[in-house]
Amino acid sequence: MTPFIAELVGTAALILLGNGVVANVVLKDTKGNGSGWIVITTGWALAVYVGVVIATPYSGAHLNPAVTLAMAIAGKLNWSSVLPYMTAQMLGAMAGTFLVWLMYRDHFNRTTDPGLQLAAFSTRPSIRDTIPNIISEVIGAFVLVFTVFYITGAEIPDSRTKIGLGSIGALPVAFLVWSIGLSLGGTTGYAINPARDLGPRIMHSMLPMKGKSGSDWSYSWIPVLGPFIGGTLAAVLYLVFK
Repeated sequence: MTPFIAELVGTAALILLGNGVVANVVLKDTKGNGSGWIVITTGWALAVYVGVVIATPYSGAHLNPAVTLAMAIAGKLNWSSVLPYMTAQMLGAMAGTFLVWLMYRDHFNRTTDPGLQLAAFSTRPSIRDTIPNIISEVIGAFVLVFTVFYITGAEIPDSRTKIGLGSIGALPVAFLVWSIGLSLGGTTGYAINPARDLGPRIMHSMLPMKGKSGSDWSYSWIPVLGPFIGGTLAAVLYLVFK
């Protein structure tokens, strides 16, 4: 598996299971309807675990453009790899979103609240206030990226030996994302990943659903810019303390 395919497949798994748990909780007539924030944050943490296990031996399992940019800034990834990684992550996010829509199609169509439909694709703030919303995404992404540097050393494994985090080593990353969701996710829904938000939002604008409204493009730049800023700050601070 090439790094490009690993990032695509790993990100697709991340979004399938991550947005899948949101769909299960918020859409009408699902088995998990109304089960709440703890289920969502736990599902996302386990989604990260699965994506990291899949992709780590081949790409280092960035699964996030903000992580990729931070690794390049820190000198842990060649700049020539940045665009291919980010492209794979966006395509993977869109593919994973399509699978969520395909699986929950009847439930999307039965859900009369277009805001809940969109929630199973992308994030939105609890209180819409631009500066605090950006700060929330910056802080969440900073915690993610800065901690990842110390969990993994930010090194891409040797493709010949396929040595990576593995199934046990991926657990700290899952716990990290779980902690961010539980502690910092109540303001904006903790996108902390530009591909995780933008890819599904694009798919929301394209896929058919009964009663669908707009994709909230006026907010869409915040979960893209915020994580990039947070990841960049984390990389700079990592270099300072290195």
